[in-house]
Amino acid sequence: MRRLFAIFAGLAMLLTAACQGTADAPPDAEAAAGFPATIATKFGDVTVESKPQRVVALGWGDAETALALGVQPVGASDWLAFGGEGVGPWAKGRYTTPPVIIGTLEPSYEQIAELAPDLILDVKSSGDPARHERLSAIAPTVGVPEGGDNYLTSADRQTTMIAAALGVPEQGDQLLQDIDRAFADTAAAHPQFKDKTITVAAFTSEGWGAYVSAADRPKFLYRLGFVPNPAIEKERPDGFSVRVSNERLDLLDGDLLIVQPIGKTAADVMKISTFQAIPAVRDGRYLILDDSAVRLAFSLNSPLSIRYALDTVTPLLASRL
Repeated sequence: MRRLFAIFAGLAMLLTAACQGTADAPPDAEAAAGFPATIATKFGDVTVESKPQRVVALGWGDAETALALGVQPVGASDWLAFGGEGVGPWAKGRYTTPPVIIGTLEPSYEQIAELAPDLILDVKSSGDPARHERLSAIAPTVGVPEGGDNYLTSADRQTTMIAAALGVPEQGDQLLQDIDRAFADTAAAHPQFKDKTITVAAFTSEGWGAYVSAADRPKFLYRLGFVPNPAIEKERPDGFSVRVSNERLDLLDGDLLIVQPIGKTAADVMKISTFQAIPAVRDGRYLILDDSAVRLAFSLNSPLSIRYALDTVTPLLASRL
């Protein structure tokens, strides 16, 4: 009788554990969940055998994406020169230990190797094979997906790939659902954006450029209801943008024009007579993003910066339409 009682008691304990799932699972079981994980990239499938403990995030926005998923990289690239921890104000306080800051276009492979990473993220990057080969010699490296060369990895794909590599695919899906809902709510609150043509241009020391529809900056705006400027879409892109001369600034015209001065000021932009002659500028249907935090949030397009950009950029857009 005692033996039967012991057997039933053991079965009850097993059933209880099964019903509780991973919430009460021992640490080793939790760490194993989601692994091995296989991620498809331009360079072939990459398999992450177990939960990474030391992640180095090198791609544009890769570090903030990892932070949004609860993982603190030990090394990260600061593409937008934030300084400090290499993240924007919307991500402050998410590190308990600041990461080692790694170079961007030409990272120090020796510095990366010294960090002893067990996973390298280079998801939104150039897609350069030589770079990927050198990184892969250090640790498993999740590079760009097919079609992601020249920093064209979409924010959704970046989040999905990184979430899979970190063993939290469901968390990545939830993050994207929350972002989709935020965009939908914002678009619904601003019906005046729907089907308005928009151009996103940059003015730097090298001159003018306009982002093509495959780039993240205009994609952010399309999710609010705007549509691409057909004049820009007809031009031959150089990566994620097309070059525009001072004499052809009329190509930037649309229902709304956004300008990002990079290394320049709003005053520098307004000095250009051909800019002032653009119909959208003459009519006041333009916006110069000269507030650095707003401009950088809009540029980075990470899961963390998107919320900040929605809160700060949307009112500015509405004020010009």
